Amino acid sequence: MVVLNSVSKYALEFKMILNAIKFIRRVLKKMQRKARVVIVKKRCGGYTDRVQVGGPTSLTKNTFLGDNANFNGLVISGEGNVIIGDNFHSGPDCLFICQNHNFDNGSAVPYDSTYILKDITIEDNVWLGSRVIVLGGATIGEGAIIQAGSVVVSDIPKYAIAGGHPAKVFSSRDVTHYEKLKAEGKFH
Repeated sequence: MVVLNSVSKYALEFKMILNAIKFIRRVLKKMQRKARVVIVKKRCGGYTDRVQVGGPTSLTKNTFLGDNANFNGLVISGEGNVIIGDNFHSGPDCLFICQNHNFDNGSAVPYDSTYILKDITIEDNVWLGSRVIVLGGATIGEGAIIQAGSVVVSDIPKYAIAGGHPAKVFSSRDVTHYEKLKAEGKFH
């Protein structure tokens, strides 16, 4: 009996230590999320209200955010303007490129040391899947969904569901249902 009691005592202590470690991890994760939000708000050019940052996110001073912007990992590269509407959601590892080397009118080959800036506009209620790339000059219309792994090189219309490389529209939302939820203020 003495052996069983000492084993169960150690098992109980081990379980308590594991629970403490889990608690510390949860607290650290919450602190990390809050720190990411502060950093994103400080680095962007402006934001309307709520911002949530669940993964590594890097924005530029030329990025402007609507209300309820949700990032699970987005990097914006370049000095072009980026406008992100309300209720935006990105999956992990997304990339916006709004600057390109000057290769057409430059003074050297393959390109010179100047850049061509192109803006990106993301309208309200847009959802980007994981690892979506959006190139400068593109506008993604209201309510659009972009499939994971896609490369957006041109405009995507309202309510469209698009995917591929380059992203092409292959379906669309149920607009009646979308508008009903929007009118009821049901945003995630």
